[in-house]
Amino acid sequence: MPTEKIKRSYRKTKYILYKETLVNFREKFWSFVGSFIGIGTLAYLQSQMLPDSDVLFLIGSFGASSVLIYGIIQSPLAQPRNLIGGHVISAIVGVTVAKFVPDILWLAAALSVSFSIILMQLTKTLHPPGGATALIAVTGSAQIKNLGYWYVISPVLSGVLILLVVALIFNNMTVNRYYPIHGKYHKFRKIIHKSLNNK
Repeated sequence: MPTEKIKRSYRKTKYILYKETLVNFREKFWSFVGSFIGIGTLAYLQSQMLPDSDVLFLIGSFGASSVLIYGIIQSPLAQPRNLIGGHVISAIVGVTVAKFVPDILWLAAALSVSFSIILMQLTKTLHPPGGATALIAVTGSAQIKNLGYWYVISPVLSGVLILLVVALIFNNMTVNRYYPIHGKYHKFRKIIHKSLNNK
C-alpha cells in the first residue's frame, strides 16, 4: 500500500508542476503583479523608514517566498500556514542560535538552518525560504543582529503578513487562480467571484 501512496503523491506533484508551468499569460500577469506589489510594498516601507530608524522590512528570503506564494500558489509549501510558520519559527531559531553561538559563524549558520528544518518539519510548516530567514539572523548585518528577538516581529512577521495579504488579493483575481488551496478562503473566494459576476 505505501507504494500506491507514493505513486499518488508523485502524480499529484507532477500535475501541480505541469499546471504551474503552462504558459497562461493571464496567470503569469497576476504572478507578476502580485510579486511586484508585495515586494514593492516592503521595499517602499524600507526606503521610507530606514533613514530615520533601524526598522527593517525587507530581507532576502522574502524574494524566495514570493516565488512560491505568487508563482507556484498551489504548492503545499506556499500555503499561509507554511509561509507564516516557516518564517517565524526559523527566525526564532536563528536569533536563539546567534545568541548562544555568537562567535563561531560556521557552527551558528549550520545549526540555525538545521534546527529550522527540523522544527518546520515537526510543526508541518515547511517553507524553504525559512532556512534563509534563520541564516540571515546569524550572518546578517549588525543592524539585523542588534534587533535580537525583535527580528522575529519586524521584519519577519510584519513582512510575511504583508506578502500574505497581497497574495490573498492577487492570487484570487481570476476564476482559475485560487489561494490558499483549501480551507475557509474557498468560500470567501466564491462569494467574491459571485458578487463580481452579478455586477
